[in-house]
Amino acid sequence: MPKRPLNATPAPVFPATEARAPLPDEPTPLLGKRTPRQFMRRYWQKKPLLIRQAIPGLAAPLARDELFALVDLDDVELRLITHFRNTWNLEHGPFAPDELPSVKKREWTLLVQGVNLHDDRAHALMNRFRFIPDARLDDLIISYATDGGGIGPHFDSYDVFLLQVHGKRRWRIGAQRDLSLKSGLPLKILQHFEPEEEWLLEPGDMLYLPPHIAHDGIAEGECMTCSIGFRAPSAHELTTQFLYHLAERMEDTSGAANAGARYHDPAQPPVEHPAALPPLLVERVGSILAKIDWNEKDIAGFLGSYLSEPKSNVVFDPPEGALNQQKFVERVKKTGIKLDRKTNLLYQANTYFVNGEPNALSANAKKWLPDLADTRRLEVKRLVTLTDDSAMTSLLYEWYRAGWIQTDLSV
Repeated sequence: MPKRPLNATPAPVFPATEARAPLPDEPTPLLGKRTPRQFMRRYWQKKPLLIRQAIPGLAAPLARDELFALVDLDDVELRLITHFRNTWNLEHGPFAPDELPSVKKREWTLLVQGVNLHDDRAHALMNRFRFIPDARLDDLIISYATDGGGIGPHFDSYDVFLLQVHGKRRWRIGAQRDLSLKSGLPLKILQHFEPEEEWLLEPGDMLYLPPHIAHDGIAEGECMTCSIGFRAPSAHELTTQFLYHLAERMEDTSGAANAGARYHDPAQPPVEHPAALPPLLVERVGSILAKIDWNEKDIAGFLGSYLSEPKSNVVFDPPEGALNQQKFVERVKKTGIKLDRKTNLLYQANTYFVNGEPNALSANAKKWLPDLADTRRLEVKRLVTLTDDSAMTSLLYEWYRAGWIQTDLSV
């Protein structure tokens, strides 16, 4: 592939601030001056919504060259999609810096997934959508495309906000029932796309699409689009992962009395057909499986661990030259703390889940941990009054050493 020019001019970028999500009954431009409650009731998983100037004056979270600088990193998920000579091609990264096509060449797209995990500005932009639970919020993808670039008409199995952050993209959508795909292609492209509506989106404009709404976005000139997507695991995935979680719990709680328990069949008679599956075996295994049960606590424990587990490509960076615990406490009293952008922290009544690990939520921890999870930070005023709690400081210090929290709130 030809090399891209190195003298590209970066676009203005979104500031690395912790943008606040609107409150449930707070009208917001993000939702077309609707409240989150109105949006969730009327549109969420029901029908599309075009929002002009959802974020007025919006700039891209990353300039083009900053986005391209991520392509050779092993912990970044990315795809390069080209439509040269009317032929679709898909390649997965990482790529060497000179392996991207020239930005002057038409009809190619770079999809960079989970940009919120690698850049505070992208993370701050995604935080605007936290009126939807963190347990459902997945990631922010940046799609860079040259003129005519796109990924073909397709549908997603999850909700998505398509936020234009640079240049223009024309979207066509349709609520069609025929979701059959073209065969022999590396992409899932609809065989019979039937658009019903069409819009041209400019920076700050946003399109919300519920699952299974067919759509096709084509860049008009160079453009960048942020896709804020949501987790929608399949029933098969949930069932498989829950049964695995349940099996682990049973193993942990089986106790010494059952540690050596195995299948046994003292009443098994001799057989004339050794290859036939014995009815007694089926009956006895059925009785064993029938004894397996679960309750709402088991389901909540599974969901907290499963939905807070970082993706397989996530790597935490412990601090270089880590402070000892005493100096750590002295620092956070002056700076406060915030969760690392890669950290997932969920909680319920008596349990919290951090990066896939369940823990009991003590009475003392209830005074501060839910606030940390909801706001993703603790300010100096809170920490000055709370750091006398040795259990809290020990826990936060452990998270600091693991790279799960940061002590500098200015970035």
